[in-house]
Amino acid sequence: QVQLVESGGGLVQAGGSLRLSCAASGSTFSLNTIGWHRQAPGKQRELVAHCRSDNNTNYADSVKGRFTISRDNAKNTVYLQMNSLKPEDTAVYYCNAPDVAIVDGGTVKWYNFWGQGTQVTVSS
Repeated sequence: QVQLVESGGGLVQAGGSLRLSCAASGSTFSLNTIGWHRQAPGKQRELVAHCRSDNNTNYADSVKGRFTISRDNAKNTVYLQMNSLKPEDTAVYYCNAPDVAIVDGGTVKWYNFWGQGTQVTVSS
């Protein structure tokens, strides 16, 4: 199994910045795509950004130009730098690794893991 542990959430005023981190740990595994989703109260969970193993990135239109995703493969860690935050960015942010490869009994199996979430609150 793989554990994803997020950190860096908190309360910030509109226009401010936060940096989220997500560290993956566990038994022998290979991270491919890793990214962030968020869920605001009363809304569905939505993709914020993800980064593939070749460092190709994808962003939700609502965060393009304000958020930057990056990864440190040596540390199995992904970051989300959030600038120019808006009240509508308020949500629980979840780290997600949808295609983790784990060798089990000589066979490669694929798993989808989620972190526990970290609250981001942007005040107006």
